[in-house]
Amino acid sequence: MQPIDYIVIVVFFILLIGIGIYSYFKVSSSADFFTAGGKLPWWLSGISHHVSGYSGAVFVAYASIAYTHGFVMYVWWALTIAIAMIGTIVFIAPRWARLRTKTGIQSPTEYLATRYNLPVQQLMAWCGVIVKLFDVGAKWAAVGILLNAFMGVPIVTGIILSGVVTLFYVTLGGLWADVLNDFMSFLIQVASGLVMFFVVLMHLGDGASGVFTMWDRLPPENSNFFNSPYTVGFAMAFLVINFFSYSGGTWNLATRFISSPSGKDAKKAAILSAILYLVWPLILFYPMFAAPIFFPNLEKPETSYSLMAMEFLPPGLLGLLVASLFSTTLSMTSSDANTISSVITRDILPVMIKKVKTFDKKKMLLTARITTFSFLVLTIIIAFNAQTFGGVIGLIISWFAALLGPISIPMILGLLPYFRHSGSTAALLSIIGGLATFVILKLIGGTGLAVELAGPLITSLVLYIGYAFVVKSPVPEKTEKLLEAINEE
Repeated sequence: MQPIDYIVIVVFFILLIGIGIYSYFKVSSSADFFTAGGKLPWWLSGISHHVSGYSGAVFVAYASIAYTHGFVMYVWWALTIAIAMIGTIVFIAPRWARLRTKTGIQSPTEYLATRYNLPVQQLMAWCGVIVKLFDVGAKWAAVGILLNAFMGVPIVTGIILSGVVTLFYVTLGGLWADVLNDFMSFLIQVASGLVMFFVVLMHLGDGASGVFTMWDRLPPENSNFFNSPYTVGFAMAFLVINFFSYSGGTWNLATRFISSPSGKDAKKAAILSAILYLVWPLILFYPMFAAPIFFPNLEKPETSYSLMAMEFLPPGLLGLLVASLFSTTLSMTSSDANTISSVITRDILPVMIKKVKTFDKKKMLLTARITTFSFLVLTIIIAFNAQTFGGVIGLIISWFAALLGPISIPMILGLLPYFRHSGSTAALLSIIGGLATFVILKLIGGTGLAVELAGPLITSLVLYIGYAFVVKSPVPEKTEKLLEAINEE
């Protein structure tokens, strides 16, 4: 990297700090901090929802899979998200917005005490917080690897640097700082991604047709839609996981819909995000697919994207790319931190410490900032020990994806009137059964990625739906009223 690249990165950090300070003055209550006061425009919410699905892990773990296995990376990740979002658009996104307008929720788990009961809400809140500790830790580890590749910065130093910047701006500005950074991240990512796409295309030497002829210069299996271990079964498991994740089982994504002014706005935001997932990754991943042509037989495939960028991008643009990698990771981690803070502040602390319920607006806002800060510090500590949990890929694919189903199924299906008979017992069985399946599959080992991902999910789904079908429990009046309220605009 050249001096101009470092200047670009410094300017980026200054912009982030500026966003944090600007957003600070837009926040006067916990509702502003967690849900932007319900005033998030649909286009900003949609872009933020899309960008929140990216992080440095995409350019490390996913780049590694694109290098070794090819086009299947797009199929099982981006394409399954785009398809899964159809269900989100039709059934889920509008209901999240209506929950806020009709019940005043600020966290995704806040409604669970009414929908089920307090024990279910607390179990889901605690499980979700713990899972997110590992997920965000993996993203810090990924950005540390990227900084090490580009700038020679030790991985630990890179983790600390990116963590401290995020601590500053998201603790100050809450959701407003988060979504504004998402928008800036999107602009930077599009600019750097398009440059990288055209530069690689030019170096392949086949003109525009290089998009298609490139595959003839790669191993035949790299152009397949499915490439073991990323099989049809794996993709189907991820399709179902992505429905629950992008509908709001990944809590920071639920927040984008909750913060929309209305159900119609939330639906438009979901449509925009789905279109972006369908189209943009094809351009963004193209250099990752082409990497084996330029750097064959890499010992560390996770460095492929970094090597491509350093090989082909001129000074200045390389700095812009590094800034885009930074911004996507920081936007995702800050988004998670903001949402987890809402769950801790609104749902966990008031149960543990009764006087929190009596806090005035000023004290609640201070509590929100303290919990955000504390959560981020813990994730940074986990990032230092990422290898203990199977590295970046292990944390993201194995731990987070496999545990998502048991936590999100009662949350997402609980919004729909079709599952009104699945009450608190069904929810508890679903969560505990899914988590137990995850532990058993981990202890057995050697079951394959598809089974490891699908096992906990299927167990949770069967228990949640099956218990209600067999027992047919009566529906509490409060549950009926809640489902009726969020069913219509």
